[in-house]
Amino acid sequence: MIEITKINDHEFEVRVSAATPTVHQVTLNQEYYHTLTGGNVSKEELLKMSFGFLLERESNTMIFREFELPVISRYFPEYESVIKEQVKK
Repeated sequence: MIEITKINDHEFEVRVSAATPTVHQVTLNQEYYHTLTGGNVSKEELLKMSFGFLLERESNTMIFREFELPVISRYFPEYESVIKEQVKK
């Protein structure tokens, strides 16, 4: 289970319930949010999709505890295209 708490307009706390629960601080700037979603889903929904994407590829304990959302595409080049496709559905 993924739980998102908004800290402010650009910072969120993401809690992942798993065998070993984890807490992550994620920064999401407005420009990147619009690049990925066109404003068609909420920032919280984008974060849920992003963590779903990550959890399909690695365990929650392997996910950075603090990061900016664009970092994902450095490690997983397909990230942006996968998320944009999910937003369209």
